[in-house]
This record gives sequence, structure tokens and C-alpha cells, in this order.
Amino acid sequence: MASVKKELIIEASADQIWAIIRDFVTGPVRMAPGFVVGSKLDDQDVRVVEFADGSTMRERLITLDEDERRFVYSIIGGSGTPAHNNASMQVFPHGDAHTRFVWRHDVLPAELADAFSPGMDEGLRVFKQTQEAAV
Repeated sequence: MASVKKELIIEASADQIWAIIRDFVTGPVRMAPGFVVGSKLDDQDVRVVEFADGSTMRERLITLDEDERRFVYSIIGGSGTPAHNNASMQVFPHGDAHTRFVWRHDVLPAELADAFSPGMDEGLRVFKQTQEAAV
């Protein structure tokens, strides 16, 4: 198994960022508009996320922890289906009106970590840019 971990500081409040991350249905589009072009509920705890490059991911909600501001999900289908995937996003206050955002994917086979990393980087770039422009 391989892990990919990304962190960034966003000039926005933790409450503002958590409101986006915790939104299971439209959160992906709100997080990275243009990079993510659609997100819809497919089942009670499964969403389908559509990306600008035409790929899709079916993601199952595992945990939504309001106290820890932690969201956990698993990719279960779509354009690529790992043998195992566990992903988490967590929001931490960071000083005055800033947020530390941590996103991690644990994935099998390990070779998929190299494929996940650039997409995570681009999603985070758009996320930071979008949120900081809104402040």
C-alpha cells in the first residue's frame, strides 16, 4: 500500500473550508470548480464526481466527523477502481482566519499513488485559488 499526503494553508476560516468539505454532494465542485465539473448523489452514501478531463469517480462516504472536521471516503468505481482506497480530508484552524487542510489517500496497488498525486495537486491549487479569491 502507498500513501499520498498533501497539506496546504488557505487564507480562509476553518468554518468556511469545513462547510465545503463536509458537503458530500456538491463539495467537490465547490472545492475545485472547473477541475471538477459535476458531482451527484448515486445512492444514499455514494456520489459520482466528474472531472474536466472526462474521468469519473464513484466515492462512498465512510465518516463525517463534525467534531474533528474530518471527512473519510473511499473510491469504489468510475474511470479507475483501486483494489483498496481510503481517503481523508481534515480541516484545522491555523492562526487568525487561516486553515491548514490535510488530504490523504491510502491506495492499493501502490503504483496508483503516482497517478493520484498530480490530480490532488491540481485540485488543491484550484481550491486555494478559489477560496482566497472569495475572501
